[in-house]
Amino acid sequence: LESIDFKNALEQFQNLVEKMIIQKTQESSGLYTKDDDEIDYDKFYTTTRTLFGPAVKDQNIQTFFRKIMSNLDERPEWLEIFGCFTGGSDGMSSPSKESMVLLVSEKQQITHSVVKRKDIIKGMVKVPLLHFRVTASQRGVLTVFSKQRKSFFSYSFYFHQDTAWINGCDFLPNLKYVVAVTESTIILWDYKSKESKSNGFVIKPMKNCLLCVCTVTMADNLAKDTILMGDDKGNVYLLTITNDDFIMKQSKTEKESQFKVLDSESFNIPKRKLHDDWVGKVKYFSALKRFGSCSTDSIKSFVLDDMKRLEDHLPVKEFSVPKGVNAFTYCGKAKVVVTGG
Repeated sequence: LESIDFKNALEQFQNLVEKMIIQKTQESSGLYTKDDDEIDYDKFYTTTRTLFGPAVKDQNIQTFFRKIMSNLDERPEWLEIFGCFTGGSDGMSSPSKESMVLLVSEKQQITHSVVKRKDIIKGMVKVPLLHFRVTASQRGVLTVFSKQRKSFFSYSFYFHQDTAWINGCDFLPNLKYVVAVTESTIILWDYKSKESKSNGFVIKPMKNCLLCVCTVTMADNLAKDTILMGDDKGNVYLLTITNDDFIMKQSKTEKESQFKVLDSESFNIPKRKLHDDWVGKVKYFSALKRFGSCSTDSIKSFVLDDMKRLEDHLPVKEFSVPKGVNAFTYCGKAKVVVTGG
């Protein structure tokens, strides 16, 4: 872009961001009235694309929009819309392969095209016992990669949806299903039904937008699986699924399709509000017999406690981290939990 045109486009973009912040602030205080000038994601995307053209990527536009919506006080720099991040440079060139502290072996590239153009992987899970990996793309492609005879093969299925995006996935080890969450549904894919006849179940409707999911690995019962989910209101959900649910709770009003609908109202789904912002990640640590959840919330940033806390109202072990927590993990050897914000 020429400098003059770019300066003008940048000013318009910054005005767009300011309008979004004002609108969101008024919504929070209950003073906002919807009109034709309302700025939603589609309008933000279209305007940004018109201003900067191919210089911005879809993923960066989405990330920028979500950052604004999740924290109005800490607005992102305009550089981030181009995938750039501010930071000092020490003037050192990138290290050579010989000087690197950590060396990695040569990787095998999987050339099979799983996702289409303008689609991105939102979740990837390793299933060690079955020697495969599960991936979920934002626009609805679930794929199982299995390594046999020193070569990869995969089988996928496309979950057709109107507007909802897949936000995460995991694997149910006892029921042998792939689980994924969208903004309003829970998908259970029977990955064993290969080729064109993909079967499974959809649990809906979910009132809030589901953002993440994980499996709770417990060996006490082989006839059921338990999952944790987080939403955009700071809630963490606990859902236990059995084989009987697939038989007893199918909706009779739904037309016949490959994916059968299960009414969410027929399930007992305990939930508890643990954060005051989006739940970015949930994880169960079998070694600790505790679950963890994190959020960009600066006060209730990270929770690590027993699963029973999701079904009662006793205080939880929560930690405050400035600007919140985006990721966390547990190291058994060191016996430490590490968070990243």
